[in-house]
Amino acid sequence: MRINITSVLVDDQAKALAFYTEKLGFIKKTDVPAGGARWLTVVSPANPDGVELLLEPDGHPAAGPFKKALVDDGIPYTQFAVDDVYAEVERLKGLGVEFTQEATDLGPVVTAVFDDTCGNLIQIAAMK
Repeated sequence: MRINITSVLVDDQAKALAFYTEKLGFIKKTDVPAGGARWLTVVSPANPDGVELLLEPDGHPAAGPFKKALVDDGIPYTQFAVDDVYAEVERLKGLGVEFTQEATDLGPVVTAVFDDTCGNLIQIAAMK
């Protein structure tokens, strides 16, 4: 068994695709019409055949309250690995990304949290 696809619930797939590619640097892998939405995935350019991130529409009635509760409590929806959190925070800030938690040294790991503009907080982390 292996992880092939994981997802993040987004309020607008086109906006999410722009953010996740133009700001975060992922590349579009799959874009197929799926009813009123799209099967839309992105991957890391460092591993284009690796795990795909599905930019999944948040249209289910439970999605909005779930996402709001996470944001209200400051809980990231998911986490991405980076080599250097401090450098990545500066790069992303230069692109206009808003952070809710600055780069923070937590002992064995450094983390930061940003708003993905699609209703989620996302954490980046690097082990020391």
